[in-house]
Amino acid sequence: MGEVRVKALRGIDLDIYSNEVVVLLGASGSGKSTLVNIMGGLDTATSGHVTYRDIDLTNASEKELTNFRRLNVGFVFQFYNLIPSLTARENVAIVTEIADDPMTPEDALSLVDLGDRMDHFPAQLSGGEQQRIAIARAVAKNPDVLLCDEPTGALDSKTGVVVLKALQRVNENLGTATVLITHNVVIGGMADRIINLHDGKISEIEINEDKTSPDEMTW
Repeated sequence: MGEVRVKALRGIDLDIYSNEVVVLLGASGSGKSTLVNIMGGLDTATSGHVTYRDIDLTNASEKELTNFRRLNVGFVFQFYNLIPSLTARENVAIVTEIADDPMTPEDALSLVDLGDRMDHFPAQLSGGEQQRIAIARAVAKNPDVLLCDEPTGALDSKTGVVVLKALQRVNENLGTATVLITHNVVIGGMADRIINLHDGKISEIEINEDKTSPDEMTW
């Protein structure tokens, strides 16, 4: 930023495991999105090391990062980024056509309880339904890692709970390592671990011994 140098992340030391849900909590500017973008191969760290199993993402080429994202990572963002002219089924099928071992669009949509809305266009669906299509699209490739950046940020609490239930179901059924960014402390209740970020550093890691079902959440 001109003459000002901003370090988005500093001294992050973290492991993420299969089958767990990790919630990243922190105020805007704390480094949450930067961390997830680096985990997902969208950004590259300027120092340190980022590895996925035996893949060194820090020194990977753009082709290797593209392959990593295509085969291993599902992304869910705050805004759904669905193609308006395609049905729910077709929006999901776009991903299944480029994956090595995908599930069918029908199975992916059924996993998020949208089996009866497959042939509807985005404009015919609510915000929560569109977000669940985005989740189905992200998981249809059978990713090992699911990265979610404020997936309930544009939704009311009732609709947000439905979306969180879909993410929980995906985690339980597919065994993904699920990382969920939020500034909503309540959502941390569904996590195995809650990682608090402040000014680009991890300020606290909480082990959640008593997880809360999304059904029990309100905000």
